[in-house]
Amino acid sequence: MATARLKSTDSVILHSDQGSQYSSYGYIKLAKEYHITLSMSRRGHCYDNAVAEIFFKTLTKELVRKQNFDTRKMVTSKIFEYIEMFYNAKRRHNYLGYISPK
Repeated sequence: MATARLKSTDSVILHSDQGSQYSSYGYIKLAKEYHITLSMSRRGHCYDNAVAEIFFKTLTKELVRKQNFDTRKMVTSKIFEYIEMFYNAKRRHNYLGYISPK
């Protein structure tokens, strides 16, 4: 689905770990076909993606597991609302000394 939306002028970087699925011949060939630059974490450095992993764990725990979504539009709306109206604005963050960003 993502490749169907790409324009020839788009500059895309796709980051992943070094799992075999992401370094396979077919995956690399497909990325080249769509002019996607592949980026990988360093071998043995699991903390390279730690911030993203923690965010998605939190999103899943605080939003996704607590609700049933009937449509893709509803999911998109709720995730946007969670990120922009709660996570970035009101949620207390450990790295901020348990205060909200605003």
